[in-house]
Amino acid sequence: MMAGDDSVLEDLPPSAKLVYKVLEYDGPLTQKRIVEETMLSARTVRYALERLEDRGVVDEDIYFADARQSLYQLTCEKDDAAAEADPEAA
Repeated sequence: MMAGDDSVLEDLPPSAKLVYKVLEYDGPLTQKRIVEETMLSARTVRYALERLEDRGVVDEDIYFADARQSLYQLTCEKDDAAAEADPEAA
């Protein structure tokens, strides 16, 4: 995590920080997998993801294996993946 990320997470609840860390190490993940990894309630994970999305540090994408679910990942991971796929674009 970069120093700039610390200030973004600073005043978030502990649950949001935990979800961020899980996504940082294991992401991208569905909400169901985040619940399993963090052992937080589904409602708490939903709230944490909303807070993180509001800060622009988490993106929600379609989970193609099951369109009823969403896939969550850190925005910097998405940028890194795009840069690796197309080095000319970075």
